[in-house]
Amino acid sequence: MDTRSDREILAAIDGGLTDWRDLADRLAARFRAADAGAAATFAAGITQAATAAGHDIPEIRLSRNTVDIHLYSVDPDGYRWITAADLALASTISERARDAGITPVPADVTQVELGLDTPDHATTGPFWAALLTGDAGNTAHNSVLDPTNRGPNIWFQTTEPHPVPRQRWHLDVWLAPETAPVRIAAALAAGGTVVDDTHAPACTVLADPEGNRACICTAVGR
Repeated sequence: MDTRSDREILAAIDGGLTDWRDLADRLAARFRAADAGAAATFAAGITQAATAAGHDIPEIRLSRNTVDIHLYSVDPDGYRWITAADLALASTISERARDAGITPVPADVTQVELGLDTPDHATTGPFWAALLTGDAGNTAHNSVLDPTNRGPNIWFQTTEPHPVPRQRWHLDVWLAPETAPVRIAAALAAGGTVVDDTHAPACTVLADPEGNRACICTAVGR
């Protein structure tokens, strides 16, 4: 599998794939059409382009006049990567959008993951995979991944054993890099605080007024 690193993906975006953004485990784009009919036609064209390229049909979500596309490839262990083939298909999709007069809105892309602190994800993971996907085997590396994408991914953050109570669950909100500062400012204006920004813009840890934490994440700096 011809995988690409975050650095290579960001370079490809800077080099021409400007409609797309690198999120947690996928290349994402949002396009806005003039109406629902144009959006549906565009979505159908994406499936045709993927088939012609010998690529799996990407995840496409059609809502009114908006088309969200997530591109990734799955390795034999079930883990998701962005490959050269994904980048090539992204370029084809953007070309089709330009030809159809469909507008890219890359700053709007979002992916939410759930993070759980645990000292033993090999023991904990199968439970959450069975609970959320119906199959305890839907784990890969340190994550629970639903092949049908019915819910957010779960990833397990390795910690030392610790007594409860403490916050063990947190949200990771993956955004386009240009959107992250705006989202952070909105959260702060709504009463939040910055807990840790030493790894920004890759990760900025925020807390709500009661101390519950969440992370704003981007692919930059990883």
